[in-house]
Amino acid sequence: MPGRVGKDGLMRRRGAILERLIHHGSEPVLLRAAQQACGQVMIGARAASTAAAEYGLERMRFVLGVDQDLRPFLREFAGDQLIGRSLRRRPWLRPGRRPDPFEALALAICQQLIEYDRAAAIERRIIAALGRRWPVAPALRDFPDAAALAASTPARLRSLDLAETRALTLLRAAREVAAGRIDLREHEESWRRLRRIPGVGSWTVEMLALTGQGRYDQVPAGDLGLIKLVGRELSGGDPAARAAEEQVREFFAPYGPWAALAAEHMLAP
Repeated sequence: MPGRVGKDGLMRRRGAILERLIHHGSEPVLLRAAQQACGQVMIGARAASTAAAEYGLERMRFVLGVDQDLRPFLREFAGDQLIGRSLRRRPWLRPGRRPDPFEALALAICQQLIEYDRAAAIERRIIAALGRRWPVAPALRDFPDAAALAASTPARLRSLDLAETRALTLLRAAREVAAGRIDLREHEESWRRLRRIPGVGSWTVEMLALTGQGRYDQVPAGDLGLIKLVGRELSGGDPAARAAEEQVREFFAPYGPWAALAAEHMLAP
């Protein structure tokens, strides 16, 4: 089944079932998904209102990518020298997604310039301290929304091991989103406005676009794995070579609207 269980603890796996708590406004929604033997994915939602349940189902479908038709991508690049073999072996492969674009933005800010395990530990602390809960699903927590983070302080976030510069960046972004000055549903416009916030660079915006807005045409070019991978390709195999971010974007440009999927296949072991 498409989708990933990250180390931040937001998505849980119970046997073959994935569980996630999200919110529709202030209303909690408990989501469960499982893949049947026939390959179909079953998704269930529990909430106090039909509107919240329907919202939850739509968001879980987005997270799992089950509505994305990858057949054009698979047909066009099945014989590609770099990714064709991976496509034939793993046609289901997709980058991980987040149910809420602000969550994707906030997590990208937390992950700037540090190793993933440390970032995941910081994210778990933020979720434990500020995240939303529901007694119906006590083991699950949802990421704090923009308003909750906007009401926090730099000192509070630093106490959770977030560096001061990233704490300030996260607070500024949360306040802009909570106040409605940045609407993450407006992709290109939100990217432009976010880039005006000190500490928000191209990688952060590209991660938001990919994991929170579903934009497969946006490659997180500052990703160290991609910088190393493209450096090796461009140098003819030198393991120490590193590519510039713009070289990474140019490398995946031939894949057009599928660039991020191509990058995912190239990074896959």
